[in-house]
Parts: sequence; structure tokens; C-alpha cells
Amino acid sequence: MTYTSPLWPVSVKGVAFDARGRVLLLRNERDEWELPGGRLEIGCAGGAQVPDLSPEAALEREVREETGWDVEVGPLLDGGVWIYQPLPGCRVLIVTYGCTVLTPERPPVVSHEHERLGLFSVGEVPRLTMPDGYKRAVAAWYGRGRRLA
Repeated sequence: MTYTSPLWPVSVKGVAFDARGRVLLLRNERDEWELPGGRLEIGCAGGAQVPDLSPEAALEREVREETGWDVEVGPLLDGGVWIYQPLPGCRVLIVTYGCTVLTPERPPVVSHEHERLGLFSVGEVPRLTMPDGYKRAVAAWYGRGRRLA
């Protein structure tokens, strides 16, 4: 009998605010708002895909690919590691960091991975359709006196 280790998908996410203090969120195919980010790349033979060297490097790459923003990934947020079940039987470990936008003059753009992009005040976030873990992460980074763009 062969043993197969169960694997958890891991997704790194970032909370980033624009120069006006609005958080950047992306609308996904499930009609939910989410933070930018994604999975770490393991790379492939021949170097066609370079592996991410750390979760922070993966998040910097993902934010750039999804929004066009360059960010500096900061601290892991309090309460920012949690389990999300986007679909029945599918669970993902979410790891959330605070981010500082390094390209504040560049407006964010939506990639092919999402339906649309939005910039929201912290007061608007509780009413949005999005997982509570993301809402907690936004509040945590805002509450830490995050560095604006």
C-alpha cells in the first residue's frame, strides 16, 4: 500500500493601501472581493518558470502580475494565517502580509485573473462580500499605522 501525504494549498495575500488610504481588492470568479496574491511557484525544468525563493518574493510577484503595483512585503499580520474553504471540500491555508506600495504614481490595473479591481476605504470593507479573514487582515494592517503608498 502506498502512502500519499495530504497536501494543503497555500496562498500568500497582501494588504496594500493607495496614497489616499484605500485598500486594493480584486473581484474573483466567485463574485467575492479578495486581496491580491496567490500560490508560490515551484519552478520547472529548463528555467521556463523560476521558483519563488520565499513567500514574500511570491507575494511581490503576484501583486505585480495582478495589479501592476510594485510592493515591499512587510510583516505577517496578526490573525493573518487562517483556513478558507472557497468551495465545498476545498480548503486553502491563507497567509497574509502587510504591504507598502512602491509605485504610488502608477494606477493599479486588473489582470486577466480577476473580474475587476476596486479601491475601498476601511469603512467600506465590512459591508463587502469577502471572507472575514480578509476583513480582519485589512483592519489589522490599517490599525498598525501601515505605511501608505
